[in-house]
Amino acid sequence: MARTKEFDPDAALQSAVELFWRRGYEATTMADLVQHVGIARASIYATFGGKRELYLKALERYGEQRTPPLVEELSQPGPALPAVRAVVRRFADESARDELRRGCFVANTAVELAPHDSAAARRVEANWNSMETALTSALLRAKAQGELAADRDPAALARLLLVLLQGMRVVGKSGGEPARLRDAARQALSLLD
Repeated sequence: MARTKEFDPDAALQSAVELFWRRGYEATTMADLVQHVGIARASIYATFGGKRELYLKALERYGEQRTPPLVEELSQPGPALPAVRAVVRRFADESARDELRRGCFVANTAVELAPHDSAAARRVEANWNSMETALTSALLRAKAQGELAADRDPAALARLLLVLLQGMRVVGKSGGEPARLRDAARQALSLLD
C-alpha cells in the first residue's frame, strides 16, 4: 500500500522557487533544500527527482506565475502603447528597487545554466518567447490603432524590449545605478514615439 505524502508538494515547490531564485542552482545544496523546503531528502527525490529536476520544475512554476499577468497587462482592450510603456517603466522601477538582489529567475538561469544545460535553455527560451509574443501582439495592435508609426517594426521592437527588460533584471541584481535603468527605459520608450 502506497504511503500518503505528509507534506504539500505544491507548497514545497513554491518554497524551492524562492530558494533557487534567491541563491541560484550551484549555490543551493541539497541540505539547503531540505532545510528550506522542510521535507526529507528522500521525499524530495521521490516527489521531484534530484536537485536539477526540482530546479527545472521551480523555473517552470516561476514562469507560470509571472508570464500570465504580463500577457494580461499587455492584452487589455483599448490603447496598447500605454500598457507597453507601463511594463517597461515597471521593470525599470522593480529592478532599481531589487533590495534582495534576486533579479529574474529566468534571466538568472540564462546566465548560470542555459549555456551548458539544454533543458534549462529550452525553458528560458520558452519564457522569452512568451514575453516577446505578448510584446509583439501589443505593438501590432498599437500600430493597427495608429499609436505606433507605420514605419516601425513591431516584432523588432518587441525583441529590443525583451532584451532591455531582461538586461534590466541583470543590472538590478548587480546593484546597478537606478538612474542607469530609468535612462535606458526612457531611451527605449523614445523609439515608440
